Amino acid sequence: MEIKKPAIAGTLESSDCQVTIEPGNGTIDFELESAVINQYGNQIRKVVFETLDNLEIKDAKITIVDKGALDCTIKARIEGAAYRSVGQIENLPWGGAIR
Repeated sequence: MEIKKPAIAGTLESSDCQVTIEPGNGTIDFELESAVINQYGNQIRKVVFETLDNLEIKDAKITIVDKGALDCTIKARIEGAAYRSVGQIENLPWGGAIR
């Protein structure tokens, strides 16, 4: 999937995360802001890169502001932002792209 325009999914509420995805510069540029980065930063990074790989996204800038989101929430927010970015609003494979 090729990211075409900036898009956001999620909120800054507790137990959620806000994901911003934008076209990249040839690679994945990942930025994370989280109060629990020392405890869960590696796991969040793993979930982000696995999700991007499943969506076949190879070129994007992704920024996540985490407020204690579970892995499944992070995946859903990335998927939502990605589909918004490409303008796909019908026939969404919710859950199908994420294994």
